[in-house]
Amino acid sequence: MVAGVVLVPNWSAGAAVTNDPTVDAATKATFQKLADAVFTDRTEALVDNHGHGNGGHGKQRTAGFRGHVRLSGTQSRHEDSALDQLRGRKSRLAELGEKYSAGSTTVTLDATEVHGRRAKVAVTETTSLTYEQPKPGAPKTTGFQAHHELTFKADRHGTWQLTGVQDTDDGVAVNQVATPQVATPDTATDDNPPEAPRSSTSRSAPAKPKNLTSGTYDYAAMAAYAKKYWSNYNPDYPNYNGHGDGGDCTNFVSQSLKAGGWKHVPGYTYDFHKWFGNADIQSDSFVGVNEFSWFALSSKRVTPLPYVYQLDVGDVLQMDFNKDGSKDHSMIVTYRSPQGVPYVSYHSTNTYNRSVASLIASYPTAAYYAYRT
Repeated sequence: MVAGVVLVPNWSAGAAVTNDPTVDAATKATFQKLADAVFTDRTEALVDNHGHGNGGHGKQRTAGFRGHVRLSGTQSRHEDSALDQLRGRKSRLAELGEKYSAGSTTVTLDATEVHGRRAKVAVTETTSLTYEQPKPGAPKTTGFQAHHELTFKADRHGTWQLTGVQDTDDGVAVNQVATPQVATPDTATDDNPPEAPRSSTSRSAPAKPKNLTSGTYDYAAMAAYAKKYWSNYNPDYPNYNGHGDGGDCTNFVSQSLKAGGWKHVPGYTYDFHKWFGNADIQSDSFVGVNEFSWFALSSKRVTPLPYVYQLDVGDVLQMDFNKDGSKDHSMIVTYRSPQGVPYVSYHSTNTYNRSVASLIASYPTAAYYAYRT
């Protein structure tokens, strides 16, 4: 396993912000600088820096902005609340044995649109977190990309104020505080789609280790595919991230499974007993969270695991954020530490090697579904 990850911005075209080439470079630079401060503050709130910096309740980077750009009063209160939530998450992570010793966040400005005294800015956040005292063989870092739309309003003196931050991905980042988008429950009752049992988040005796290469499927190939395309999307498939189509998470998981030997089952796209995907057409089960679960269970290609900590490389983890019975997010396991902690990678907030402990600490009230592939 590599010691670090390479983070390359990969912003999807077709975002809501239309770039205005007449906006001067200085204005763009002030927008980007404040955006960088906002997301760096959020990242630092997760870092165990022993009382230094924002993670130790030190001075926030956004607090130093004066003059041409700053937080509005309302947004300042929102950010204070966000940092409080993230510090609570840091404490929950520590209880689960996970700490970060350092964090690095950079923001790339993708598009700027100005209409009079109002502006919208699309940015890509690229963040890497370093694990504190990683165990032998375990990843030393985790990284992700997230896309945001910021709104600004200028006062009568010409000072720009940040008035809103919206996450435009459908996924979940470790420093994200907004409620993740949840799927609309599927009301289909035809053919009685199978229900997956929930998996416990408590520690357990590990499941039988998987043979990663000499079996029906090549699980190492699944992990290698996920590593290759977690941020640089494979052009041989459509990209559903950032287009209001529900996100790319299951599409990415299906591609990874296909790379490891899962075979197509052709048929009608809406029949959850079928599973196929390429550049031209994808079955609902290839790209849909719930439909994937129905196919995987009914085809016997997966076995539900009673505990999430039993997950191994090539296995799949799904989440239901609000426990309404409709699953919202799919991830694939790309590493399992010698200490028994699975790490997942996923699209829609492109993320590589995030520990299951981090997910549980971030979303303690969610329902989890673990599948042995």
